[in-house]
Amino acid sequence: MAVEIDLSEQIVLVTGGVRGVGAGISRAFLAAGATVLTCARRPADEPIGGTEHHSCDVRDPDAVAAMFDRIVATHGRIDHVVNNAGGAPFALAEAASPKFHAKIVELNLLAPLLIAQHANAVMQKQDAGGSIVMITSVSGHRPSPGTAAYGAAKAGLDNLTGSLAVEWAPRVRVNSVVVGPVETELSHLHYGDADGVAAVARTVPLGRLAAPADVGNAALFLASPLAAHVSGATLLVHGGGERPAFLDAATTNH
Repeated sequence: MAVEIDLSEQIVLVTGGVRGVGAGISRAFLAAGATVLTCARRPADEPIGGTEHHSCDVRDPDAVAAMFDRIVATHGRIDHVVNNAGGAPFALAEAASPKFHAKIVELNLLAPLLIAQHANAVMQKQDAGGSIVMITSVSGHRPSPGTAAYGAAKAGLDNLTGSLAVEWAPRVRVNSVVVGPVETELSHLHYGDADGVAAVARTVPLGRLAAPADVGNAALFLASPLAAHVSGATLLVHGGGERPAFLDAATTNH
């Protein structure tokens, strides 16, 4: 018998689920038959067919509370949440203001915690509980020059994942997907032109950047019954990581 992930009649919220990696996550859950709800401050220029969008600033406690009230009033439940909203512009730590750093940490750590708190409050009352997937980054597991506050926030989010998995068990599972470089419509902002994207891809052992679908499929697995005994885990989706710099610097032939 073929193994399939079927989330028919399951309600899934994907924060930042309308573009880039978030769109890939939304499409993965749609393909599994789920009812996919997206949220972002503004809708996509080209909406993803079959999704239901909620305009919401995930940093705003009142807006988040109102969104969850609307979701429960409409659908009666919420089975899975993928905390994907986040990001940061390039800014050297010495030059960035305290307000800038606070905003980055707020978006990438405190907002996912806020969303998770509201999701857990609903899921704890459901017979089948639920699952929460945090989308984090390799920036939280290695130096992150130019995005130091972002890397620190993502490291905190992975730690938070483990803590919540213990606090909210056994009814709610909490896991994270640690994402490496991804090729999206905004790749040029991070890596430059096509030659820059290709050069970065050559640093990945698997020879390419991740596609949004790669991240979506990982999140889908963690939310699915196939991961029924997986909680507090970090799943690396980084194509093998980064080749150690010393291998290229060494003069030995071994």
